[in-house]
Amino acid sequence: MVVLAASIISKSGKALVSRQYVDMTRIRIEGLLAAFPKLVGNGKQHTYIETENVRYVYQPIEGLYLVVITNKQSNILEDLDTLRLLSKLVPEYCPSLDDDGVCKTAFELIFAFDEAISLGNKEKVTVQQVKEYCEMDSVEEMEYKQMMQEKIKETKDFMKKKVIEIEKTRVHPTLFLQTNMTSI
Repeated sequence: MVVLAASIISKSGKALVSRQYVDMTRIRIEGLLAAFPKLVGNGKQHTYIETENVRYVYQPIEGLYLVVITNKQSNILEDLDTLRLLSKLVPEYCPSLDDDGVCKTAFELIFAFDEAISLGNKEKVTVQQVKEYCEMDSVEEMEYKQMMQEKIKETKDFMKKKVIEIEKTRVHPTLFLQTNMTSI
């Protein structure tokens, strides 16, 4: 099974979040996603649509569609299983299922999609495992944050010393001039 892309789109076909798992041009993915709403008919019993090149496996989510685009040679049952997993992940990472809510949590959704699908193939993971993987801490990230906090603290200390130095020159300008003259 090869998942070409996993996307969340509006009913009009506007891509809100899309993650491609194979090399595909932006124009091609936008074309596939723009064509999708035209292919969906009202009252259809199926949650997949086949065209000559790809298969759309989709699920309506309130005013949006969760769409998994696969090649036609993929196993439809695996495609539906992938869609089921992604449909459980979306509400976990996007509490507000509207255009703005999806756009605000786009990166979290993409990270979760990446944990569920790797190189176009579904990983054998549960929603809980995906959440756990996405929440894991990185040692390098923690070291970097700690280093940045130390630099900020050093800069603040340096600024405090400069402020004290400047205050001394304001309080005793003649003393400052005399000390500078003697050092010359």
